[in-house]
Amino acid sequence: MGNSIKPHLEHAQKTGVCNIEKQDLSELPEGLLALNKNLRTLNLSENKLSSLPPSIGTFTQLKILNISKNRIGSIPAEVGQLIKLETLLANDNRLTMLPATVSNLRSLRDVSLASNQLKSFPTQFSALKHLNSLDLSRNRITEIPPEVRGLNVVELNVNQNQVSQMSDAVAECPNLRVLRLEENCLELSTFTPKILRDSAISLLAVEGNVFDIKTFRSLDGYDQYMERFTATKKKFS
Repeated sequence: MGNSIKPHLEHAQKTGVCNIEKQDLSELPEGLLALNKNLRTLNLSENKLSSLPPSIGTFTQLKILNISKNRIGSIPAEVGQLIKLETLLANDNRLTMLPATVSNLRSLRDVSLASNQLKSFPTQFSALKHLNSLDLSRNRITEIPPEVRGLNVVELNVNQNQVSQMSDAVAECPNLRVLRLEENCLELSTFTPKILRDSAISLLAVEGNVFDIKTFRSLDGYDQYMERFTATKKKFS
């Protein structure tokens, strides 16, 4: 393993970009820590990592961290020290929760946590001013709580979870335009006039919940929602 990794580390020393995906790694390789002050991109995807060490917090120049397709069950609190991080990709792992320190990642723009085992909506992302997209699809989330109002995202994806309750505070998200809720357990009554009529949401994906889509179209506020949808559908098609 050492011989196959060494060229990647040497390249990373020169470029600030370290791609060590598909290397059967069960832990971070020796020599990686020495690059902690100049790495901007770290790709550890498609390995066999079951955890990240606390030392991940010393990579303070990181802008992109990709740990997708591993076996990671938890992320250490020290990840909150990555204050320059803009993109976090952690799809296809075994995450059940996130540390509170995620709320310190004030540079975050794009986060993808699809295909994990999250049971609670990660409210740590609320109030991160630059966050543009949050993908929580294919988890085990059961509720979208009132704290969602603090999200600044343009797109929120909660497809294929177990959501049966959603606060209409989601209508207060200042930048939310795309809300994906397909294949959950939501009742028709979830979609109040506040969400349909008074929000800025212009694409609301709700197929595969516990109501007929035809009845959804008869809800109070649906016409106003469709006006927003029609005005912007080309942008999101």
